[in-house]
Amino acid sequence: MTNDSPQQERSERRYFPCAILFIGALLLFIGGTAAFLYWIFSEYSGVRNIWLLACGAPIVVVVLLIFTIYTLYSRYGRPLRQILSAIDSVAEGNLTVRVPDDNSPQFGELIKRFNKMVGDLERSEQQRRNLTADVAHELRTPLHIIQGNLEGIVDGVYQPTSEHINATLDETRLLTRLVNDLQTLSLAETGQLLLHPTRFLLADLIQDLASSFSTQAASQGIDLQTNVSNSHQELNADYDRLNQVLSNLISNALRHTPQGGTISIETGATSGVGRSVRIMVKDTGAGIASEDLPFIFDRFWRGDRSRSERNHSGLGLAIAKQLVLAHGGIIEVQSEGVPGKGTAFTIEL
Repeated sequence: MTNDSPQQERSERRYFPCAILFIGALLLFIGGTAAFLYWIFSEYSGVRNIWLLACGAPIVVVVLLIFTIYTLYSRYGRPLRQILSAIDSVAEGNLTVRVPDDNSPQFGELIKRFNKMVGDLERSEQQRRNLTADVAHELRTPLHIIQGNLEGIVDGVYQPTSEHINATLDETRLLTRLVNDLQTLSLAETGQLLLHPTRFLLADLIQDLASSFSTQAASQGIDLQTNVSNSHQELNADYDRLNQVLSNLISNALRHTPQGGTISIETGATSGVGRSVRIMVKDTGAGIASEDLPFIFDRFWRGDRSRSERNHSGLGLAIAKQLVLAHGGIIEVQSEGVPGKGTAFTIEL
């Protein structure tokens, strides 16, 4: 699908006079050559049938020339013109432009890669705009609460009691956490986040996580299980960052698993080249709808948009993914979106 732009229209207008000039010169060449040969053969040789062949020869040559030019233009000229026009449109800021698909061996792969590049740029630009809007939205509520509380105290509507002061302080903590999360995400995405890898037993990390969330799980009536395949498995990674990733996954599982459900933290070996450790966090909660799966690692994504969980910024999974990538690993998710079957996050390091 193509979108015409002013630059593209100007390019097409530039080609039009050239085409008129070329056609006019071609017609003059055909007519002039035929007239000259006709005069030569009829005036000096007196042979009337030979000039027909002689006059037809340039016509045949010109027809072949036109066919060759048209073929070359179809294979090279038109795709190049479309690519150059699309490049001009992208330079003007139009990221919706696409070059029509071409199956020719000369430009087919180039056009596919160009369209993919422009599509990625368009998605990145849209994500940038969404990020700006999301950050403004997330900051607006706590700022309004802080402003309202302070104005109420100044105007004498509220008394400067510990209750109002603590409510305002909670909002400042929320803002601080949001800013810190954004900074961590930004550093991780640009490859500037400093990691402090140490060598530790994976079983120790799993045990610490289980101890941290066991009380909360028990209070919600959820069975928190661990299954470590190799208690001697060592891992060279940033312990705190990896703990942050898994804590986020377990917290999400606790929020979406009903009473009587199960959350399991499992470890195992992988068969992939360059990775030897697999960590899984599985739950029997409501699951994630299939149409939402491609977006769960996006910034500020929330599965239930009708809810406003102010204690959770929507950056947790985006940060988790970037921290795993910073370790050279991968993180994947599987879910059928069916209550009871839940969701499974898999990390390979």
